[in-house]
Amino acid sequence: MSDSNPEPDSPALPPVHKRRPRYSGKNPRRFEEKYKERTPEKYPETVAKVIASGKTPAGSHRPIMVSEILEVLRPQPGEIAADCTLGYGGHAREILARLQPGGRLIGLDADPLELPRTEARMRSLGFGPEMFTAHRSNFAGLPKVLAAEGFPGGVDLILADLGVSSMQLDDPARGFSVKAEGLLDMRMNPQRGQPASALLEKIGREELAALLTENADEPHAETLSRALAGRSFPTTLALGAAIRNALGERQEEQVTLSIRRVFQALRIAVNEEFTALETFLRNLPACLRAGGRVAILTFHSGEDRRVKKAFEAGLRDGVYTEIAREVQRPSPEERHANPRSTPAKLRWAVCPLDS
Repeated sequence: MSDSNPEPDSPALPPVHKRRPRYSGKNPRRFEEKYKERTPEKYPETVAKVIASGKTPAGSHRPIMVSEILEVLRPQPGEIAADCTLGYGGHAREILARLQPGGRLIGLDADPLELPRTEARMRSLGFGPEMFTAHRSNFAGLPKVLAAEGFPGGVDLILADLGVSSMQLDDPARGFSVKAEGLLDMRMNPQRGQPASALLEKIGREELAALLTENADEPHAETLSRALAGRSFPTTLALGAAIRNALGERQEEQVTLSIRRVFQALRIAVNEEFTALETFLRNLPACLRAGGRVAILTFHSGEDRRVKKAFEAGLRDGVYTEIAREVQRPSPEERHANPRSTPAKLRWAVCPLDS
């Protein structure tokens, strides 16, 4: 028999509010905990504050000299482009928008960790496989990639941004920066080659001094090679401390610059960047159609020298009809807003039209 005087229904309990996982303390202590900056679509105000302060949001990348590159490459609807250093996809996104309708962009990147994320990002922006394809390869592999895509005769425009992406620099696990503790790795593709720590353990003093001079124009190459060659530095901070100790009482600004140059020189060596760049420059003319345009962003003198000499030789040989006589640099406004753009140099070249 049912109760003729049932108790009134209990009020529904409010749903339990679950906080997002957060870092402890006021500021993030680990790269993985900087969740706001790593999901910019959810926290645009936070990202805007970071950008307004002249910094790059953690785990993201701000494309450099976008307007200047677009002016040089002049992408037109229906054309085919290759971005040889896809990175975060910032340049590719702007170029792709101008290739529509009917155009395509082929992206290359050697980083097996970042490439899938960038491809997913591009898909989320509406660039389907008919417009955009991605290949895991460094820029030296451009001819092979173009042949696989059905363009053995080349494409209309090519971009190569030779800088290290902010995603790589900001992630301590990649070992590119002394900003945080991490294994001294520096490989663009962690599945290939030897880490920077292994290189330092094996290298001799004279070879290291030559490497620091050639790859980074380091003025204290001899001093640093005596302190670093043949020694074990498992982490980024251990290497940074050794550089600092070797330079003694020099001014802090000089020490900081030397640390950056040593890391740069080791990164170039570990990834065989100059060999890849020379291969790319040698193959470049065959990868461009008649009237094709190429733009290359470099970030230190070793890269810029190679690009300049290759373009000048191409102009003499009639491979190019026009090249940049002087480098273009980021505007003062861009350098202020994005300090990582400061060392960038842009050079370009144009292929002759069919006669």
